[in-house]
Amino acid sequence: MSDDNLSGGFRHDFQPRTGVLLLNLGTPDAPTPAALRRYLREFLSDRRVIEIPRWLWCPLLNLVILTVRPRQSAQKYARIWQPEGSPLLLETLAQRDALRAELARRGHGDMAVACAMRYGNPSIASALETLRDQHVDRLLLVPLYPQYSAASTASALDGVFAALAGQRNLPELRTLRHFHDHPAYIGALARQIEADWQVNGRPDVLVMSFHGMPKRTLALGDPYFCECQKTARLLAEALGLAPDAWRISFQSRFGRAEWLPPYTVDVVRELARAGTRRVDVVCPGFVADCLETLEEIGMEVRAEFEAHGDGRYRYLPCLNHNSDWIAALTDIIAPHLSGWTPLNQEDSSERQTRAQAKGATA
Repeated sequence: MSDDNLSGGFRHDFQPRTGVLLLNLGTPDAPTPAALRRYLREFLSDRRVIEIPRWLWCPLLNLVILTVRPRQSAQKYARIWQPEGSPLLLETLAQRDALRAELARRGHGDMAVACAMRYGNPSIASALETLRDQHVDRLLLVPLYPQYSAASTASALDGVFAALAGQRNLPELRTLRHFHDHPAYIGALARQIEADWQVNGRPDVLVMSFHGMPKRTLALGDPYFCECQKTARLLAEALGLAPDAWRISFQSRFGRAEWLPPYTVDVVRELARAGTRRVDVVCPGFVADCLETLEEIGMEVRAEFEAHGDGRYRYLPCLNHNSDWIAALTDIIAPHLSGWTPLNQEDSSERQTRAQAKGATA
């Protein structure tokens, strides 16, 4: 790549713009073993995700996991795949478009909004190129993870910094760390759940299931576990739930190491065996439905509940591109855009004329 391309071809007649980049985990390009192998190789090669020594992990990954897991994962993805593609990608694209429209409605009509996946497509590099072509020189990075984790939030930011490493003309950057306790986020969750309960009634127990992490990450200083606890507590308070009417749990274990307890499947099985008549499960660690919510919670954990009891089990969808959530997301990111407004900016033609008078060629 030429230096001109790396620099974005700086010109005095371009009006600088502000941009927002939404970052999510990722998805394979198709529900096939070949696509899953590419995706899993990228995902499971991330040192933020797998923190064991490379000499031990790489042979296991390449000789065992990538020969067995892609086919198994492809079957799971096939159960939730939509005609238009991956549910996570479709929802993230819809969130991007809805956020752009909401920002314009609030007077930020020239705001550029893009989305990218940490693993898979659209890649971070391609999203940054799109934003550069739109002359974005102030960029807010928004990892769509309510609770901060090194394996998710920090990894997403790592991906951006790595993609920018070879560029000459870097944009001004700001980052959103988390929003696990933001009133707008808790409010959007509570209102969506309450809207469902107005139609379907309240459950005996609401299970709040968060993505799991190895237990050692808590000892190493990762705040994820504590932030999940706070989200669950605030949501229970917003819903007016009694202490015995809600539980917190963690899903999606991988490997043999001990993970953060309690495990969602164990909690749901325990409730089923206790004769609980109605259990709802919500996933407040995800803002868009994906494999872990639609297949794992919506299908696998449901089957476990039904195998051990005769009660009713319901999975409550993520916020997705619900208009209330998009308004809340705009409230969350708005303070991080402070001072990055198009007001009082110099006209680009005047800037170009003055620059050319001093010898500039563009």
